[in-house]
Amino acid sequence: MEVLSSRILIRPHDPEAAWAFYGGSLGLAVAREFPGGVVYFLGTGYLEVSGRSSDAPVGPDAIWVQVRDVAATETELRLAGVAITRGTRTEPWGLRECWIADPDGRAIVLVEVPPDHPIRRDTR
Repeated sequence: MEVLSSRILIRPHDPEAAWAFYGGSLGLAVAREFPGGVVYFLGTGYLEVSGRSSDAPVGPDAIWVQVRDVAATETELRLAGVAITRGTRTEPWGLRECWIADPDGRAIVLVEVPPDHPIRRDTR
C-alpha cells in the first residue's frame, strides 16, 4: 500500500462550536473549507471537522499533537478559556504531556518531546 495523504475525520455534535474550538481556541490553520466542513493543518497531517453527529464521539480515542513547549501551550490555552483536563507533567515514558478536550469531550494530548528523548534518535 502506498499512502499519498491522510487525515483524521471527526463528526462533532455542534460543528460551529467545533470550528470555533479548533480554528479559534487552538488556532489551527485552515487547509480548505467546503460546505459543511473545514480541514485544518495538523502538523504534517490534516484534521477534517465536518458533518454532524447525534451520538457520542466516534473516531479516535485521542488526538496526539506535538508542540515545541507544552507548558507554554498550556498557559496560552488556559488564557484562551480552554479547559485543561490534565496539566503538564513528565510521564514515566519521558514525554511531557498536557491533556485538553474538544467540545464533544474528545481527548487531545499535547506532547513535548524533550531533546534527549529516544524518539528523537529513532530513524525509522
